Amino acid sequence: MAHFDKAMPFSNKWMDQRLAVNTLQRVLSTEYWIPKNINFLWAMGMILAATFGILVVSGIFLLMYYTPDTAKAFDAVNYTIMSEVGYGWFWRHIHGVGASLVFLIIYIHMFTGIYYGSYKKGRELIWLSGMLLFITFSAEAFSGYMLPWGQMSYWAGMVITNLFEGATPDVLGGALNFPHFVEWLRGDYVPGAAFLGRFFMLHVLLMPLVIMGLIVLHFGTLRIPHVNNQDGEEIDFEESAALWKAGRKKEAKVIPFKPVFLSKDVFVMGVYFILFFYLVFYHFEFAMDPVNFDPADPLKTPTHIYPEWYFLWSYEILRPFSKNIGLIWFAFAQGILMGLPFLDRSPNVAPANRRGLFKIWFWLLLIDMITLTIMGKLPPTDPTFAMIGKVAAITFISLWVVLPFITMIEKPVGGKK
Repeated sequence: MAHFDKAMPFSNKWMDQRLAVNTLQRVLSTEYWIPKNINFLWAMGMILAATFGILVVSGIFLLMYYTPDTAKAFDAVNYTIMSEVGYGWFWRHIHGVGASLVFLIIYIHMFTGIYYGSYKKGRELIWLSGMLLFITFSAEAFSGYMLPWGQMSYWAGMVITNLFEGATPDVLGGALNFPHFVEWLRGDYVPGAAFLGRFFMLHVLLMPLVIMGLIVLHFGTLRIPHVNNQDGEEIDFEESAALWKAGRKKEAKVIPFKPVFLSKDVFVMGVYFILFFYLVFYHFEFAMDPVNFDPADPLKTPTHIYPEWYFLWSYEILRPFSKNIGLIWFAFAQGILMGLPFLDRSPNVAPANRRGLFKIWFWLLLIDMITLTIMGKLPPTDPTFAMIGKVAAITFISLWVVLPFITMIEKPVGGKK
């Protein structure tokens, strides 16, 4: 039988005997060590968690007045919440701006990890759990985009689900073919009440629960290998932690997560939230498509259908090709990011600027994805822009094909220069 010393109910000692709160605090904060040589980009993870928290809170307030009904959803969002509910506009602006900024931070976080090699040498699970978060955030954003039930909501849902139709041959006499899957997904032949209800459930319940679990997993994968640093230096965390605890803080190469690193995180988050609320109050329109302020009309197709900006790069990979080929490349683009730790064959854990051809590869990838994003927003009617988009899509695919070969011939790099 476990031994319990007498303690005042709910005191620190009483709680520690039952929940090991002191051990949890030591493992997760005061003795979780962070390298000194990192910059503000390492705060993006905490900013993401904080932004997700704001999205949850604002979503709860919006949920109080939203009705997942095709006849009422548009009015609930654009009239009830925006005009009749006190500060309803405020919570909608927060939710819309947060949904866009969370992807901006995700992309910054992702490219920071690629640039500094934070997916290598024992940190593969950090990258894989992060990419699973990216996929679930994408599913959460897409399902939320359906809920206002405006023109772009309806037609984006129609186009995306149509992608699966006829993509593969019939299986078992047609019982498992993709047209049947599309009807099952929509609950009808076209998006309607069942479609809206299913995406409502995904957005407010299933995806948030998955995201919460993956956030815990992502932070858990950081605990043993620890975060990387901007020099790619291999640090003996136990030795450096011993120096810090012995009072030799200048010699130590690490700092405790709480309170030292956390205070830096809080400062960066403060700067970020100044930008966040500036956008909420003064430039919220960037996060709200004007076409979506028209009610959904199945009989009136918008001139140009496109997804939100954070999906445009992958949409442009799909668009220049025929349906089946486009779907193959689209699936390739989504899945290949997961394979980065295994495609990069170099043993070097160093910033991209010290890795020869990888530096060129990194900047080409970044520029190419920006180009794809820009081209994805433009109508496909201009042949020049259509050609640029197709070249950018082929370039994206080619970059990932050549990655294993250019990293295999990469020369070893030394220490910090």
